[in-house]
Amino acid sequence: MSEGFIRFVRELYGEPDAPIPLHAPVMGNLEKKRVNEAIDSTFVSSVGAFVTQFEHEVARFVGAKYAVATVNGTAALHAALRVAGVQPGDLVLTQSLSFIATCNAIHYCGAEPVFVDVEEATLGLDPVALRVWLEQHAEIRADGGTYDRASGRRIRACVPMHTLGHPVRIQSIVAVCDEFGLVVIEDAAESLGSFVGARHTGTFGRLGVFSFNGNKVITTGGGGMIVTDDEALAVRVKHLTTTAKKPHLWAFEHDEVGFNYRLPNLNAAFGVAQMARLPGLLTSKRAVAEAYQQWCGEAGWDFVVEPQGVNHGARSNYWLNALRLADEGARDAFLAATNHAGVMTRPLWTPMHRLPMYAQCPRGALPITERLAVTVVNIPSSARGDGLA
Repeated sequence: MSEGFIRFVRELYGEPDAPIPLHAPVMGNLEKKRVNEAIDSTFVSSVGAFVTQFEHEVARFVGAKYAVATVNGTAALHAALRVAGVQPGDLVLTQSLSFIATCNAIHYCGAEPVFVDVEEATLGLDPVALRVWLEQHAEIRADGGTYDRASGRRIRACVPMHTLGHPVRIQSIVAVCDEFGLVVIEDAAESLGSFVGARHTGTFGRLGVFSFNGNKVITTGGGGMIVTDDEALAVRVKHLTTTAKKPHLWAFEHDEVGFNYRLPNLNAAFGVAQMARLPGLLTSKRAVAEAYQQWCGEAGWDFVVEPQGVNHGARSNYWLNALRLADEGARDAFLAATNHAGVMTRPLWTPMHRLPMYAQCPRGALPITERLAVTVVNIPSSARGDGLA
């Protein structure tokens, strides 16, 4: 059965023999030009005009008032959690089906993740399961804070993830969190170019975070971005991520323990060039997804589509396309056949609650998480077509 899929992918990408990666970056002369401009400016590290330009262009594209660039998406998550007030001992609600950076960033703050189940359609945090967990475990006390009844620990924030670029039901999640006084920080690392209606992912919560790793829709080699409409938060996160250095012409004065999370100007120059490609990349990736969807419909495969049925107006960037297979055995057979044939596929992440460092974290029932983790596979998703390279 996998042989037909392998033939289709090779035809789709016009590669009869060469290895086909999961997701390759698209880059060319424009990136070289912008990076050379940064080199010629002599500002190649954390200060330079391209950093500011990249921040402005990302903010404009997603519709946020402010954007702060960081060295990677994990650093962006960590800084966003810090400025949102997450403190040692706090609990932060999130999903177990996620890349490990989500939980690591929570751990860096001295807080602990609480795992809530995901939805079949969105692959992301289920607002119904979120409400159920809060109603069973949380109480709002006289100080206005929300606490875990059993442990007395403060429940500070919620971090939903837009898995594979598919928008979660973020409006419903925000509504639940508003009732319980929780800060929402969107892990939009994979969802640049994804919308719910006219509104971009990452702009529904108090803060949103994007990644520009080499495998994302656009890349800066490594890089991240925090977006927000809150000016005070934007100023605070900029200060925190630039070693908490006070502005001065020559003196090195720092007023707290900060982080050297600054994005180098060279990377930002690359990102500015990538932003110019972004509309074309999104068009190409949607065409790839539509080709998969048509072929899967004819061949009887279950292709993961953008979740419009449960999330009205959702439009995915289709960062990584995916298939649902019957069971773990079918998944493993598919992974073996495709990878041995030079067509790269991969499973979803090992759920966080199965990893030794997070196995003892609080969690609700996770039946959908468990099922998706052993049945969903990612398939080649690079943009393709003339005029992109």
